Amino acid sequence: MKFTSTRDTSLELSGPEAIVQGLSREGGLFVPTEFPELVLDDFLGLDYEALAAKIVGLYLPEFSADEVAGFVQAAYSDALPVALHHLTDGESVLELFHGHTSAFKDVALQLLPYLMTASLKAGGESRKAVILAATSGDTGSAVMSGFSGVPQTEVITFFPDSGISEIQRLQMTTQTAANVHAVAIKGNFDDAQRAVKEIFQDAAFVIKFDTKSFFTSANSINFGRLLPQIVYYFWTYSELVKSDKIQKGDKVNYTVPTGNFGNILAGYYAKKMGLPVGHLICATNKNSVLFDFFETGVYDRAREFYVTNSPSMDILVSSNFERFVYHMGGSRLVKETQAALANDGRYTVPEAVFTQMKETFSSYTLDDAATTALIDDVFDNFNYILDPHTAVAYGACEYYKAESQDSTYNVVLATASPYKFPATVEAATGKALDDAQIPENLKDLTKRTVTQTQVIEKSAIRATIEEILSHD
Repeated sequence: MKFTSTRDTSLELSGPEAIVQGLSREGGLFVPTEFPELVLDDFLGLDYEALAAKIVGLYLPEFSADEVAGFVQAAYSDALPVALHHLTDGESVLELFHGHTSAFKDVALQLLPYLMTASLKAGGESRKAVILAATSGDTGSAVMSGFSGVPQTEVITFFPDSGISEIQRLQMTTQTAANVHAVAIKGNFDDAQRAVKEIFQDAAFVIKFDTKSFFTSANSINFGRLLPQIVYYFWTYSELVKSDKIQKGDKVNYTVPTGNFGNILAGYYAKKMGLPVGHLICATNKNSVLFDFFETGVYDRAREFYVTNSPSMDILVSSNFERFVYHMGGSRLVKETQAALANDGRYTVPEAVFTQMKETFSSYTLDDAATTALIDDVFDNFNYILDPHTAVAYGACEYYKAESQDSTYNVVLATASPYKFPATVEAATGKALDDAQIPENLKDLTKRTVTQTQVIEKSAIRATIEEILSHD
């Protein structure tokens, strides 16, 4: 299994090399040169850990089956992040929030530290991996939790000073491990993500540290983040067959709350591997850059940025969309569209590419009022509580079914616990959340000591990294 860059197909790396490097030097994202096939009889009935080991092993054949199984067991033995809740006869909610930080990022970030350290060892790398992360709310705490105390790693994560929930903030700012750092910036997620990606391409800055350390990523720009997410699409399908919700071979639609396009791209990768995926519904909030793209074929980030009640989706530049453009139109189209995005803030894909994209993807957008109403509606009708991001996906699912009249079984991906957004959820339902049901990792957060207090201008990101690394 080999990997190349979306912007330079002359590159050829192994999976471990792609995970360690994180982002290609010219700014491209690593993608597999081919997709391994997984037929139904190869995975139906497997438990989650066995299925994860099988899929991860397909992409990382450099590690033995026993090694991969060991990584997976270590990652999920104390907290399996996934569960499936059947809402109606034709609809289930895939709960991805049962991990260490109560968000879907845990699925990958409980496993990535094991993949990263094994990949460092396989490559003979003795320097420290400095993991730079930008977060719109959930990635930061999951990265910090996953890599807390992990040898040969240092985490520096940047998050918007305003626009995330207080629970999300406290999850990052009360971390105590010496190798993890959370820094608030006076800007939004796109500012942080852009700064991090630019650092990877800044040779003069990188070389300052390269005798002792090197920069890598744990955002979904790192393929090691996407890989574990492919697993839960296959696992969900297997569980639906096992529970007689669908028949073997039936197609399933998946509706995904979408910001950086990684979660839904994992579903597309599952489809490329042979999973019977019918349609992928891309759910967006008022920052509807992806919805507008799937309506028009034009990606336009030159617009007003909104702070919404689903803050992890408050993103205008969806990095993983570059991978999707690559798979649809190749490296030349990626270079053309990324240049246009950098220079003009917008790009248009050719009509033939856009038509091909629309064969698998649809998109719908919901504002804050609709999100709040849906939280209340689902609670009233099903006695089930959605967090605001999942409510956006649920609404998009309902819009899609009404518009398309598609009766295919639909799975809504639930990306965070409602307890991470108590103010929004309680205002929507008019009822207090049950304290007895609060996830253990969220209990007493307000009583913990805040250890991470830096708030910086977005122009000070490089200086802050230098200051942190100067203590090594």
